[in-house]
Amino acid sequence: MKIAFRPKLLDCLPGYSRAQLGKDVAAGITVGVLALPLAMAFAIASGCSPTAGIWTAIVAGFLTAALGGSRVQIGGPTGAFIPIIYGIVAMHGFANLLGATMLAGVFLLAMGLARMGQLIRFIPVTVVIGFTNGIAVVIFLAQIKDFFGLQIDNLPAEFFHRVKTLAAYAHTVDLPTLGLASACFVFLLSYNQLAQKIAILRRAPGPLAVLIVGTLVAWLFELPVETIGSRFNGIPQELPAFGLPDLSIHDLGKLISPAITIALLGAIESLLSARVADSQIDDRHDPNQELIAQGLSNIAAPFFGGFAATGAIARTTTNVKTGGRTPVAGMIHALVLLGIVLVAAPLASYVPLATLSAIVMVVAINMGEWHEFVELKRYSYNYRIILLATFFVTVLFDLTIAVELGMVLASLFFIYRMSELTRIERVPMEEEAHDPRFLYPDGTMRVATWQLFGSLFFGAVNKLEDLLDPREGHPEVVILDMARLIQLDTTGLEGLESLRDNLHKRGCTLIVCGLNSQPGSLLYRSGFIDHLGDDNVCPDMTHALQRAYLLLPNIMGGFEEEY
Repeated sequence: MKIAFRPKLLDCLPGYSRAQLGKDVAAGITVGVLALPLAMAFAIASGCSPTAGIWTAIVAGFLTAALGGSRVQIGGPTGAFIPIIYGIVAMHGFANLLGATMLAGVFLLAMGLARMGQLIRFIPVTVVIGFTNGIAVVIFLAQIKDFFGLQIDNLPAEFFHRVKTLAAYAHTVDLPTLGLASACFVFLLSYNQLAQKIAILRRAPGPLAVLIVGTLVAWLFELPVETIGSRFNGIPQELPAFGLPDLSIHDLGKLISPAITIALLGAIESLLSARVADSQIDDRHDPNQELIAQGLSNIAAPFFGGFAATGAIARTTTNVKTGGRTPVAGMIHALVLLGIVLVAAPLASYVPLATLSAIVMVVAINMGEWHEFVELKRYSYNYRIILLATFFVTVLFDLTIAVELGMVLASLFFIYRMSELTRIERVPMEEEAHDPRFLYPDGTMRVATWQLFGSLFFGAVNKLEDLLDPREGHPEVVILDMARLIQLDTTGLEGLESLRDNLHKRGCTLIVCGLNSQPGSLLYRSGFIDHLGDDNVCPDMTHALQRAYLLLPNIMGGFEEEY
């Protein structure tokens, strides 16, 4: 298999103009400034330090742009990863999170090299909506602690324990924290409306404006609220130590399952983000190259203390809206973040955690497709069951289990639906019903004709049993018209072989006609036709009936001279 490695950057460099450079620089600066509060907020919500979130955005953001399969994709930490990363940190520790991230990067890289990018599209939209809305709820619940200022040392990752802990510490609400968080929350929710009335707000992304305003309010009024400085001792104004995570060989086994979860969600979200961007810039991304870039990003980020990253839909959309059209914008966004760390890192110590929790809560609200719940009544019971099952299992238990359950339910319902569409119907023989050569002395037919519709596969093969039902008579020739059979699998083949053998035991001959390419290819390759006989394979029903004319005298032994 040929391995293709061609980043979109290589396609964009020929003919790259100074005018486009100016647009990419402007977009990169805007997205870089927007990414700063989100990277810190997502990291803290995930149980990590804000420094880890920033370096994830820098390293993964640069590599995603430079090596990716999309012109405008922006990579970094995202809200969808929060419940997964929080659970890994709570159960295995931060060092093992870095190990799981690198292992997930290897999986993503392998998926890209194996050209599996298109397979992600096979995940039904019901499953995607279900786990996306479920993740949004989990993220929202996880922010209640910092939003209300609850005095909880360690918030459990498991849903029921988390709710129980939040309820037990509800009396520890800190009013200054709640007041600041509520004000930031309302301000951010109404930011777009305010920006239409206040010109200066149009120049800054909402999360950044809330971050600045919330920090200034807390500093000017000396609010007794927890900040990045009080909890994390600020952000180091220097490059992180470069090196491998501190892991042992015994840790790798328990990290496989978390790594698969990270890789699966990373692949889905990055390719979904790239598809959204395609529609905005009238381009087409390379899904396999995108997976390769995400794999390399997740392998590299832990060397700098970063964790899981993927394509970020909100930042990618911002990049497009501000004029970014090449990977240069994404690379500049990462360099802008690097410059902020090296120049203005001490200022981050004053950022209140309440403000960051409000930002994450709004992100959770915006990422959910809540209108889908309202419109459920328009869809089938199968659609509702898959979406709601995936949603509730994501919230109550685990994303991996939810996706697995959603895929299993979707597959089962698809199999059931396809089996319902598969039909085997008796074809009436009006003209032949008056021909004595086709009749037994009692007037019953010596030839039975059936037509197959749809797909004869493992979920529908039992329908062949109707042909052996004694109530259908005891014909001496059975004709199967397969002109409308579009697909046949090996279980369906086995069913046809069993039908042929059972009919033979009854002294009955099977004739097939109207074979399409796929069913016909399988019947020939398997040797089914060899056992059936080439003479008993006809192009259509007319020729099949002519073949039956020839067989009936031989069977009865009395009409041969008439032919």
